[in-house]
Amino acid sequence: MSITEIPADQLDPQQFIADQVAAIARRVGDGLAINALSGGVDSSAVTMLGHRALGERLKTYFVDNALMRAGEPERVVGIFRDLGVPVEIVDARDAFLGALAGVTDPEEKREAVTQTFYRDVFGRLVRESGAKFLLQGTILTDVDETVAGIKRQHNVFEQLGIDPSEAFGYEIIEPLVQLRKDGVRRVAEALGLPEEIWNRMPFPGPALAARVIGEATAERLETVRQCTAIVEEELAGCGAFQYMAILHEDRVTGIRHGGREFGMQVELRCWDSVDAREATPTRLPWETLERLADRLTSEVPGVVSVTYNVAKKPPSTMEAV
Repeated sequence: MSITEIPADQLDPQQFIADQVAAIARRVGDGLAINALSGGVDSSAVTMLGHRALGERLKTYFVDNALMRAGEPERVVGIFRDLGVPVEIVDARDAFLGALAGVTDPEEKREAVTQTFYRDVFGRLVRESGAKFLLQGTILTDVDETVAGIKRQHNVFEQLGIDPSEAFGYEIIEPLVQLRKDGVRRVAEALGLPEEIWNRMPFPGPALAARVIGEATAERLETVRQCTAIVEEELAGCGAFQYMAILHEDRVTGIRHGGREFGMQVELRCWDSVDAREATPTRLPWETLERLADRLTSEVPGVVSVTYNVAKKPPSTMEAV
């Protein structure tokens, strides 16, 4: 299946919006559709496109999967409530943590998140609502990385020969699949989304599970969640494309209160990029890195080591898992 890219510099956002709203309305007809809102720019743009096309016939859910940033469900639902878009929070924490239990291989973790999301959680929502369509924010970079075998993105199916109707019982509509991140931002801004959404940095589909090397237990997810809050607070004004904290698997030797402590190692990543296809580590000031290391080791229980990634993409990737 060939996808014709619309580069950001050739994009007419208003025309794109009109075309996609009409296409969604035509495909769904008089039926119902559902979508998942994570608060990222991709899912937020799709949510607005879908509600323009379908109104109340699009049911929007925020899936609380135990893998999100601190306070994310309430924050995102509040933003969209102010935009006149009702969002229902679905508590699926136990389902995702159960699916990830004992899983350490990166691809198996991504597959566990994918199957739990599409088959279990949304399979149930489809059955209960009677919807036949799922709107989602797949973009062209997701497809490229999956088809090339770089990283299995959780939201790519048809390009791998997977028919969602057969696998999950519903069709998937992807209004943004011709765009990359810079184009999606232009569309999201034109849709009237606030800057805190359209200019928000990318967040992985598997969420914080993609930032825990090894098993993503509730305890380890909480550690990386605390680290994420500190990193995002400290780097909010640095102008980078994306930044994150990665929790490593092995314990490392540290010193605390005059004695040895086998603690945790956190890796910081901060990227300069346009569309995520290539990226360069941001040259953060040494004082910033020192402040981050001090806060992470003093405020997050068990963290004794902090490192900074300096490898470009490629050969590195934005996320570690």
